[in-house]
Parts: sequence; C-alpha cells; structure tokens
Amino acid sequence: MAAYFIAQYTVNNSDLYADYSAGAGPTLAQYGAELVAFDVGAETIEGNPPGPQTVIIKFEDTEKAKTWYNSPEYQAIVHKRLEATEGFSVISQSMNAGG
Repeated sequence: MAAYFIAQYTVNNSDLYADYSAGAGPTLAQYGAELVAFDVGAETIEGNPPGPQTVIIKFEDTEKAKTWYNSPEYQAIVHKRLEATEGFSVISQSMNAGG
C-alpha cells in the first residue's frame, strides 16, 4: 500500500534550507519515491499549521519511506532541514482504516 512522507513547516534559514534541498532531491530516486507536491504557500483552511510550506513524497509502502528516511544519504543532510525549519513530518499510508 502506498505511503506518503508529508512535511509542513516554516523556513527560518533559507540558505541552510537551500543546501538541504540540493542534497535531498537526489536521495529520492533510488528508493522509488515520487515528489507529489512542493508548495511554499499552501493555503490553510482549518487549524493552525506550523507554516505554509508543504511537501508530499509518495513511496511504494511505509517500509520504503522509512528506509529512505533512515538511509545514510538522507541522514547526512536531514539535520539541515531540521535546523532551518520549524514544523513536522509524518508518514501516512494511502488507506489505513484499521489503525
């Protein structure tokens, strides 16, 4: 079942975030990932999100998403996003009604 890495945040350090972006993109292909959405100005219609920037990346399944996230390639650069932004990320399955 497809799984999505979803991140939403505010960028506080654009230079550091640019470094992260340049390094993160190349890590996706080897894990079969598809960038579904990258929106720097997502419109909030409910609640209080941490920021307007939204990223959605599709993976074959949760294991592929976790393998990518925990890979040496991604772990070498993820600290840049975490330092440059305030927000959150989740992995969500496409259909998981059973909990």
